[in-house]
Amino acid sequence: MTDMSNTPEGAARKKRTAKRYAAEKRFEYIGLAAVLSAALFLVILLWTIVGNALPALTYNYVKIPIDLTTEKLTAENAGSFDYRKIVRNGIYEAVPGVKGRKDRKKLRGLVSSGAAVELRSEVSENPQWIGTKQDIYLPLSDTADLYLKNLMGDITRPEAERKFSDIEIKWTDQLKEQGKIESRFNSIFFTHGASREPEMAGIWGAVVGSFLTLLVTLVLSVPVGVGAAIYLEEFAPKNKLTGFIEININNLAAVPSIVFGLLGLGFFLNGVYLGWFTLGGGFPRSAAITGGIVLALMTLPTVIIASRAAIKSVPPSIREAALGIGASKVQATFHHVLPLAMPGILTGTIIGMAGALGETAPLLLIGMVAFIVDIPGGFTEPATVLPVQIFMWADFPEIGFQQKTAAAILILLCFLIAMNAIAVWLRNKFERRW
Repeated sequence: MTDMSNTPEGAARKKRTAKRYAAEKRFEYIGLAAVLSAALFLVILLWTIVGNALPALTYNYVKIPIDLTTEKLTAENAGSFDYRKIVRNGIYEAVPGVKGRKDRKKLRGLVSSGAAVELRSEVSENPQWIGTKQDIYLPLSDTADLYLKNLMGDITRPEAERKFSDIEIKWTDQLKEQGKIESRFNSIFFTHGASREPEMAGIWGAVVGSFLTLLVTLVLSVPVGVGAAIYLEEFAPKNKLTGFIEININNLAAVPSIVFGLLGLGFFLNGVYLGWFTLGGGFPRSAAITGGIVLALMTLPTVIIASRAAIKSVPPSIREAALGIGASKVQATFHHVLPLAMPGILTGTIIGMAGALGETAPLLLIGMVAFIVDIPGGFTEPATVLPVQIFMWADFPEIGFQQKTAAAILILLCFLIAMNAIAVWLRNKFERRW
């Protein structure tokens, strides 16, 4: 047999083959570089968020002597008593020898302005303290906390002098050396609502608001979305009208979320004036029920599309077998097709809800950007959600809020990862191989 590799034609073929293999290798290296670059950027993002969030998970408390022997304080008014004077006298006693009105004002500033609220909570939980003297740990100011965490390095000296002078640094170091300052887990961040003071701001109000809003979204979007998908896929006649509806559902899934916010503002809050009457309107502004309805409208196309895809993936033989043994169309759909499609429906629903959890723009337009201090107790009370709370904190100039912003982002990412993990688990658990 003649060896063609030594002929000009064979050499040209080998050259083309080598060139093709080299191109494949280059493509493999480019793909690997793209994956490594994406992984690197993800690591940098998570490193930045976690690095900024960790300081917010701890806070520094100062132990000061608290005199609760005043006759005005009783067990009956312990939950409403004004403890500011008691806290003020306590910090004076903790750092004795401070004279002058200006220096005393700076000394009072070492303790958080919310220390009196924390003391009220402590005394309410421990009424046996009334009439005694106790050494109680109360939160420091955010500036003192930042100083102790060495997080004031990016502040220029004139600004640092204005925020935290040398005498305040001296008092803080003195208390630290005396063992009166202790770093603790920052429970305030997880149990309090919004506040203008960084050290007293928490995410619990936003978490409750997100839960109530998503509950409304779930109750409205899932039954309607799954019902629409079942009708369109199993019962609706294939004509121009259903085709038009399907096209518009797909288009709605791509509509920017802020458009749904405009719908909520114009219809649910303000209403549409039709001459004789107003259509819509009357819904409470900045409430979970309004936000939930807006997010339900935004989530509906996603739920419908995912549910239709899950129903369509069920083999036709399942329907034919059910109909062949005498089942009606409704029985075949609800007793056989729907149970087999449920994993895909649940997965699509959870992914849609995860997208709703991270939405901000439509909720800003319906007033959920309002400053809400109290924890919402119902669907019609003023509330905010985690993404909006992050947006608000990111706009505040105080460094303490930068930590709270990163920590809130970390909490939100944990919720989103958990929801997506549940979706993957449901798909793997209930998935059927045909």
